[in-house]
Amino acid sequence: MLELVLKKQKTKKYIRMNVGFFLFFLVLYTWIDSFNMSYSVMQETYGLGLVIANIALNLLMALLSTAMMGLTAAQFDFSGKQSAGSNLSFASVLLGILTYGCTPCVISFFTAIGISFSVAVLPLAGFPYKLISFGLLIIGITWVVVSIRRTVCTIPPQQ
Repeated sequence: MLELVLKKQKTKKYIRMNVGFFLFFLVLYTWIDSFNMSYSVMQETYGLGLVIANIALNLLMALLSTAMMGLTAAQFDFSGKQSAGSNLSFASVLLGILTYGCTPCVISFFTAIGISFSVAVLPLAGFPYKLISFGLLIIGITWVVVSIRRTVCTIPPQQ
């Protein structure tokens, strides 16, 4: 089943869809970074290495999120079932919004839902939390691939 799902990624529909997902996630992750601090301030405070690491991780996370969405969509086309692992990309984005956002906004949000503590200062411009998001994406893509391998195709493959 995995071979069929990967083959489907090469069709025009999926190429367009994946380019759209990639651009969406790249803009989203970059936008979330800007909530914490701009890249110019990050460079002045922590150096160019952290800026490059953040941008590279944004690209990698956007690529993984895109792959997860594309693989899940193709799996759904073949089997009618969607993998639960695809929800981890949402968890990754939510973690990013809650930890990279401005501290007063996050504290207000947590207080509104009954949690009275929050991250007060994010070390290295939130980079450790971005690594946690990256870990969630790795778990999610692994889960999706394992799920696809276990899926039995109910529709005969087209020749």
